[in-house]
Amino acid sequence: MYQPTELSLEQEFHLKSFADQVQHMSRKQAQEFLIMLHEQMMIRETMYRHFLRHEWNLDSGTVFK
Repeated sequence: MYQPTELSLEQEFHLKSFADQVQHMSRKQAQEFLIMLHEQMMIRETMYRHFLRHEWNLDSGTVFK
């Protein structure tokens, strides 16, 4: 049975490709990349919160935590 937390075949391919790229990075490159990736994840989370507030009509100042 399909579990929504399982990766699709395409996602598994992208993950393998990503792992191969990371293996060829220096430690400094990998650290800089992780910081950038974490920042992008936080931005995406902020955008999701904004979209959900708007969609659920919670724009009146209610704060998600």
